[in-house]
Amino acid sequence: MNYTKIENKRIGEHYFRMEHPSGLTILVYPKKGFNSIYASMGTKFGSIYSNFRFNGKEVRVPDGTAHYLEHKLFESEDGPAFQKYAKTGASANAYTSFDMTCYLFSCTDQFSESLKILIDLIQSPYFTEENVAKEQGIIGQEIKMYDDSPDWRVMMNLLQGLYHVHPINVDIAGTVDTIAEITPGILYECYNSYYNLHNMVLTVVGGADPDEVLKIVESTIKPSAPVKTELIIPDEPYNVVKSYTEQIMPVAVPMFELGFKEDSMGRYATNKEMLCTSVLMNAFIGEGSALYRKLLDEKLINSSFGYEYFEGLGYRCVIMSGETRKPQSAAEMINDAVRKLHKTGISREDFEIAKKVVYGKTISAFDSKQAIAGELISGEFTGRELYEAVEDIAEMTLEDVNKRLESQLDADNCCLSVVKGE
Repeated sequence: MNYTKIENKRIGEHYFRMEHPSGLTILVYPKKGFNSIYASMGTKFGSIYSNFRFNGKEVRVPDGTAHYLEHKLFESEDGPAFQKYAKTGASANAYTSFDMTCYLFSCTDQFSESLKILIDLIQSPYFTEENVAKEQGIIGQEIKMYDDSPDWRVMMNLLQGLYHVHPINVDIAGTVDTIAEITPGILYECYNSYYNLHNMVLTVVGGADPDEVLKIVESTIKPSAPVKTELIIPDEPYNVVKSYTEQIMPVAVPMFELGFKEDSMGRYATNKEMLCTSVLMNAFIGEGSALYRKLLDEKLINSSFGYEYFEGLGYRCVIMSGETRKPQSAAEMINDAVRKLHKTGISREDFEIAKKVVYGKTISAFDSKQAIAGELISGEFTGRELYEAVEDIAEMTLEDVNKRLESQLDADNCCLSVVKGE
């Protein structure tokens, strides 16, 4: 076996990594006691990849192309991949995010057959004028569904309020007008640019043997020569587009998202940066915090409230979201607390409690095959090794978190997005 074994003694687990001669990165994470297997194959090509250089030539594609390509890869000359999965009993799916596209399945038996289907659909593009045009109606309906979703609109309105020119402010699926511009030629150009094995990762988590996975890969993979691609992202100003955005939709209780934009630094956040943000936010406005209790007591939030760190190439922001009948009042209280926090920092007591909470969540994620697979693929694309997170949170100090605070939660550079009824 030509894998490199990567292990973490703190949690007593390990996985295997291989740079296969074909260009494909293979990651196998054995889980004791798991009979089922979760497999995912991803490419570093998401919705923000609408402008890129391919072998020195600049390429612009319609918004929604990455998502469209995801749909079309499930078709082939010998039938849809879903029909093939139905014969093996595997549950299959795929998704396109802003940064990547992943194809996945889970199964309890016939793993070999299902993995071959996965690899085959990735390597057998079949785009014709007829089947590409046919998909426009299907994806058009999906776009309209998201346009009618308050959860999606409150988020996209926020991103459009935060970002001037970065393509993160564009819907993943594009619009009905932009997808009408997609042709087989455009899909093949994107496929040849980013569905190259040197730009792809295969992860297998659960009751799988690394040697078996390698054997299947080598019997089905078609090696490809590396290509040179480069994502083109326009320079994004630090300041937000607007501080408030509102949309009227049929909702019983208004929904809000409050986003704090920050400098992207032209790179992905590190594990340590992300974990410091998690500890910072848990201490500041987590369920055990004084601010959270105050917001609840004054009925400015309910149990739907939450937060996340949303980042990628060229964009970084902290987002807080929930339901409230008084979104402006909730945002005002949060911003007042943010300004105070920058003067006082996180206390030692709050830090110690938050660190334990985040450490517990970090460790518990290793019980989920899906979470492990997602983090493994994401880590390969962002340069964040899976087990580094365990060590970073274990060794984190109060000084690390308060230092992180200096570049986050700028109350003068935020946007409130609200969706409310008439």
